[in-house]
Amino acid sequence: MTQPDFAVEVYQNEYLASGTTEVNAIVTVTASGAPTGPATSGGAAEVVIVDCSGSMHVPRTKLSSAKQATAAAIDTLRDGVEFAVVAGTDEARLVYPYQHGMVVASPQTRAEAKQAVTQLAANGGTAIGKWLALADSLFATSRAPMRHAILLTDGQNMHETPRQLASVLQQVTGHFVCDCRGVGTDWEVKELRTIADTLLGTVDIVAQPEDLEADFRAMAAGAMDKAVADVSLRLWTPQGATVKFVKQVEPTLTDLTGRRTDTSPREGDYPTGSWGSETRDYHVCVQVPVAATGEKMMAGRVSLVVPGTGGNPDQVLGKGRILAVWTDDTALSTRINREVAHYTGQAELAEAIQEGLEARKAGDVETATAKLGRAVQLATETGHSDTAKLLAKVVDVEDARTGTVRLKRKVEAVDEMTLDTRSSKTMRVRKKQPDALPESEGA
Repeated sequence: MTQPDFAVEVYQNEYLASGTTEVNAIVTVTASGAPTGPATSGGAAEVVIVDCSGSMHVPRTKLSSAKQATAAAIDTLRDGVEFAVVAGTDEARLVYPYQHGMVVASPQTRAEAKQAVTQLAANGGTAIGKWLALADSLFATSRAPMRHAILLTDGQNMHETPRQLASVLQQVTGHFVCDCRGVGTDWEVKELRTIADTLLGTVDIVAQPEDLEADFRAMAAGAMDKAVADVSLRLWTPQGATVKFVKQVEPTLTDLTGRRTDTSPREGDYPTGSWGSETRDYHVCVQVPVAATGEKMMAGRVSLVVPGTGGNPDQVLGKGRILAVWTDDTALSTRINREVAHYTGQAELAEAIQEGLEARKAGDVETATAKLGRAVQLATETGHSDTAKLLAKVVDVEDARTGTVRLKRKVEAVDEMTLDTRSSKTMRVRKKQPDALPESEGA
């Protein structure tokens, strides 16, 4: 199977004022020309995890919609994909296939799986760690490189301690990607966001059960479009340099800093999951040793790599360089790169929303007003109109430009959770030409 072509572009202001040591860059990775249908050669595996706890009966349309959504996801799987369906309560139960493992998608197995799904009933509690552990054991029976799970829940993880869930997440990290969805308003955003971020997936709210089918279909279709798995962003830095952070900043905000795996004393890998034809942006911040005016150095080298198999070396899919040039020309050193500025603002916007909502829940009106006011101001400045509309359902906006707001006395839970969940979704900046020297130049 062929894989997409990867291109890496670096956007930055490489000029630093004398004595300055912090280098910021936006790394844009574009994969193009991905083949459709990697699953035809057995390259993909899918597990659908459906919450079947007792609360899924309230309202009754919740479970029936979840069944329809699961059937839609099964129908979306291409022939050749390995798949399984798991029912989650305070235990985890394999719904299909009937023996532990995964089955190859075909007209017959899809029909059998959908029939098994119709028998799902709601009872018991919620233990998401057990659901993920069962999914992990199912994936372990497959040799497919692209492994994706859909996880649906309508409630909080009441039958496990946070430590138990964290332990399971640590065990399964890197084994599969998981997109999480919460239906209704009785689940915990922070809980699902932690799972999704750890497993390099997405999190979102599905307020109305009847919207589940389209969402499941889209998630399954997205998984089918992936063509290369286990891609890492590899960052080399010079002697004496320190990596301050590496974050995915588009299409969603995900901090990868703590996920680094050292590959050499000055080089480390940050996981990015599976790729199809798509573009993602990463913010890299490196602290370098100070240098004299007029000196230049390579502050970092970014590569996209997939691990080698069978004793073969790792495959480099694309690479770019992060530069540092020290100058006493303030016109150069004070120029703010528009891509760096854009995503710094996006990260601040998400942080302001999440901290503001936390303060509101805690009854800290002063902090909540200040944080959500700043969020309104940032959303206005950056043209984030969708976020501004969501904020307007939580606060009364008196002056958007200055961030002057008042907390609404009554806020619908669905509006608050939608704002929280979607705060980490970002908006792409329009790109100019990358600020980078030709490959032959630099350190």
